[in-house]
Amino acid sequence: MADDTATNDAATTDAAADEAAEAVEAVQPDELRDGIVSRLGDVLGEALLESVVAPGVDLTVRVRTDAWRAAADAARNHLGAKYFCFLSVIDWLPSPYGRSMDADVDKVLAARAGDVADAPSVELGSGVAGGDTRFQAFARVAHVGGAGEYWGMTLKADIGDDTTIDSWVPVFAGADWHEREAWEMFGITFTDHPGLRHMYLPGDFQGNPMRKDYPLISRMVKPWPGIVDVEPMPSDDSDAAGGDASGDAAGESDA
Repeated sequence: MADDTATNDAATTDAAADEAAEAVEAVQPDELRDGIVSRLGDVLGEALLESVVAPGVDLTVRVRTDAWRAAADAARNHLGAKYFCFLSVIDWLPSPYGRSMDADVDKVLAARAGDVADAPSVELGSGVAGGDTRFQAFARVAHVGGAGEYWGMTLKADIGDDTTIDSWVPVFAGADWHEREAWEMFGITFTDHPGLRHMYLPGDFQGNPMRKDYPLISRMVKPWPGIVDVEPMPSDDSDAAGGDASGDAAGESDA
């Protein structure tokens, strides 16, 4: 019994030590990403509004709306982040339809688990480095070098009520299609983009389907498929029966 107690105490001590080590590691400064923020601040000044560093993992930076293109230029030409990953828009508006867009299977499982859907929220919220506006532009760039020289950064900027923000195309040509998609789906205008036009939807299509308040009528008229009738797969017994029947038929044909 004494040995068991000592073993348990040792395990508890080891677990506590591991948790303490993880906590210390979590608060350790990230010299690489902290340095990137500092260098970016040297270029953008007060236009750099917020930075969130996940030590050893990632970096997110929010800049002023009027510095959106300048941030792209700083990332590419001052920090060497010449790899453009993507650009898109976030709509932070809570869905006015609640969970009405869930698949039927989600509703059934939620009911079985006693999960009662809350009333739809009307308060505007945001995630990491989010601002106070409904729409926010965000883009991902990266520095790609040798071993240990890779890092990525997500840049964000709030989009005002005029739903307009500068285009990144003059800095990253690859942003062209990304901004066209964001214009089409979210209704955001990118100033100085060479040609905002539809990519997926008909030219006379009205509305922006990726906005939270855009009703997806097809899901409202007919519930989104979740639980569907599926023809059962053949069992071993039916396979055997089918094989015998085929063999019998073949025998009769030969006869």
